[in-house]
Amino acid sequence: MPKVLRIINRFNLGGPTYNAAYLSRYLPSNFETILAGGIKEEAEGSSEYIVRNLGIEPIVIPEMRRSLNPTNDLIAYRKLSKIIKKFKPDIVHTHASKAGTLGRLAAIRNKVPIVIHTFHGHVFHSYFGSKKTNFILNIERGLAEKTTKIIAISDKQKQELSETFSIAKPEKFEVIPLGFDLQRFHDNYDEKRKAFREKYKLDDNEIAIGIVGRLTSVKNHELFINAINNIKNRTSKNIRAFIIGDGELRNGLINHAKSLNLNTIYSTNGYSTSALITFTSWIKDIDTAYPGLDIVAMTSLNEGTPVSLIEAQAANKPIITTNVGGIENIVIPNKTALLTKNNCIDDFSEKLITLIENEELRNEQAKNGWAHVKEKFHYTRLVNDVENLYNKLLSESI
Repeated sequence: MPKVLRIINRFNLGGPTYNAAYLSRYLPSNFETILAGGIKEEAEGSSEYIVRNLGIEPIVIPEMRRSLNPTNDLIAYRKLSKIIKKFKPDIVHTHASKAGTLGRLAAIRNKVPIVIHTFHGHVFHSYFGSKKTNFILNIERGLAEKTTKIIAISDKQKQELSETFSIAKPEKFEVIPLGFDLQRFHDNYDEKRKAFREKYKLDDNEIAIGIVGRLTSVKNHELFINAINNIKNRTSKNIRAFIIGDGELRNGLINHAKSLNLNTIYSTNGYSTSALITFTSWIKDIDTAYPGLDIVAMTSLNEGTPVSLIEAQAANKPIITTNVGGIENIVIPNKTALLTKNNCIDDFSEKLITLIENEELRNEQAKNGWAHVKEKFHYTRLVNDVENLYNKLLSESI
């Protein structure tokens, strides 16, 4: 029975946890899998409940954190090495950057036969200065040489990693899109919409525009806030904006909104006033939030495969998003989403107004979403793709 050690950065809400959890739970029984990962940051939502609800008891490594810390990183590396020596995996499969560095180093040092890494995004632009970015690039290139296979989650990401950043040659990559349990975003729509809009006191004629994700610089929430400020007096519709998520930039973003004289509230319990912008923090059952929205936005400077846009399409929501990373591989431009120039307030504002004012366009985009994602991004397809890759690599290693 082949043994798989799966390692993720940390158990925070986001695509990597879902991806790792579904693979750990639903790979065929002829694979033995254990899942290890670091702990979430203070302002992040925990995702440990996701894996435990699937019957998985993860190995949590407290020292494996998001930030660079030589002492903690060395301890995490040694713990991963100890797990490898005891479990003796045939495959070590790492997910995202920190796990990919420490996990692959431990696997290579301990001569694991097959080492696989999945890029869920990358940090090669819009995160750090040029000196640190070049340092990280050199580490990734060195690790790639000793990695059996690298998984990119979109064709666009593969192109960026292989051609733009020269991480490895194209033949080193396998493209396997993410997969999720999307049915919950489609089920009980009317009940969920009613509950969300009652909680936040949304009138029927108000258009709710939401953005979902970590409050961190790469997500560029300032663009979203500035766009709301730009259009608030230019649209004939009544609008409300919802920033769903949390992170280290929350207070700064709230202060930025207030500095623009936007009526802003931080409210985790609902009971909202008629605030123009509501910061909700994390909503654990996020499938209960999308139905209450009328438009889903994303303003990121850099993305791999943003989970929020897959979820939005599953909930039949029209989308406006910056055109970055693998976006064009997960939405249908002008069919399920309007795409804007990266970090361009004028383009984003104008297209957001178009979506707000044009109900027919919103409805047209909405009806295309579920049909587009229901099979392409379902976890059964993900599991089948990864199982086929594992079996191929195992047969080649004999």
